[in-house]
Amino acid sequence: MEIETLSRETIKPSSPTPSDLRIYPLSFIDNAFYRKYVPVLFFYNPNEVTNQTSKISQLRKSLSQVLSRYYHFAGRLKDKTTIECNDQGVSFIITKIQHNLSEIVQNPTEELVNPLFSDELQWKIMDWSGSLFIIQINCFACGGIAISILMTHKVGDGTTLFKFLNDWAIINQKLEQQKKQELSVLLSPLSGGASIFPQRDIPIFQELSIPGGNNIVYKRFVFEASKIKSLKERVRNSIDFSPTRVQVVSALIYKRAVSTKGLSFKITPFATVVEVRRRMVPPLSENWVGNIVWFASMSPNKEEMELDELVSKIKEALSEFCEVYPKKFEGKEEEDLSFISGCLEHLNDGYYENHNTYTFSSWCGFPVYDVDFGWGKPIWVTTFGCFMKNLIFMMDTRDGEGIEAFVSMEKNDMDAFENDVEILQYASLNPSNV
Repeated sequence: MEIETLSRETIKPSSPTPSDLRIYPLSFIDNAFYRKYVPVLFFYNPNEVTNQTSKISQLRKSLSQVLSRYYHFAGRLKDKTTIECNDQGVSFIITKIQHNLSEIVQNPTEELVNPLFSDELQWKIMDWSGSLFIIQINCFACGGIAISILMTHKVGDGTTLFKFLNDWAIINQKLEQQKKQELSVLLSPLSGGASIFPQRDIPIFQELSIPGGNNIVYKRFVFEASKIKSLKERVRNSIDFSPTRVQVVSALIYKRAVSTKGLSFKITPFATVVEVRRRMVPPLSENWVGNIVWFASMSPNKEEMELDELVSKIKEALSEFCEVYPKKFEGKEEEDLSFISGCLEHLNDGYYENHNTYTFSSWCGFPVYDVDFGWGKPIWVTTFGCFMKNLIFMMDTRDGEGIEAFVSMEKNDMDAFENDVEILQYASLNPSNV
């Protein structure tokens, strides 16, 4: 697919960052996360988008305004623990595509989706002096627009990413409606993760590293709501709680991945990223930005596991995590700092020593489809598969009831997994979005 780059520029905050806010501290969780760019891609219906040129002009203006609120996103990493809020800005690229948006939505192949991200930097490691955000506006011949976002994981998790994008969209809506309002009226104040999870005297370990390689492939599997309902019914009589759709889909993928590879569950750990904000006491709001997540894990003690057993184990691992980690991570007691140091050391030295670990991350339930710049909600939102071994990334389908799962594995493992009868009983492999 031919893409013409029309412009490359840097968008800076609409007002300069005050001198007392020039240094933004990262939390100990931020410091543990890698600098890789997390990708997300929004497709907007050409019937809703009129005059691409004026839309882009407004996007520039609203982005500049929202960056005065998220001022650290327009800065650069100063060192391993801080961002220098020097208002250098974020990268903003405009492209022109002589194809219709529907061609990609109907046939979302890697070859078509990949170029919609700037320089194909998705999941690549950001340079130390690089832009923390990279935004590319792709203009299609039909009038549609696809907006790709790359955010370095160093500055935030999924909650932070979608809080920023929805705030940007809110400001842009007001410009569309020609309504001028102060940001303080439109948006709530923000708090940085370092305010509650400061680095203090905690040792700074190496950034998280997940096994990758040239032999890693990814595939997109879509679980429709009706199939997830069937999965829940399959385990309902064997457990004493109502499982979430993320729990049952995670359990199925984990079970079939281990089984098709011919491994024992005893030597194949399960890990999942946990959103910590709402597990704090009292809970934190989405206005707390940064990486406020950690990993819950479990290692089954049996060679073979049934689906209902795995669902129960996943819930149990989450419950145990929520009882211990949020309180410990606040570091109010001296022994809490030792606990945090141990967690960070384990993440770096031991967590991925076992390359058979299957790691799950989910954006399900996030306001992904609420990012409305004033031209209607996106018709499809997707991410890009990550070339990291045994990583499964999940997000909502458009109706909010199904799940899109991006599964990364070594090629030989994927050949077996994507043809597994039980997986295909519940999921469709890379279906059209029409």
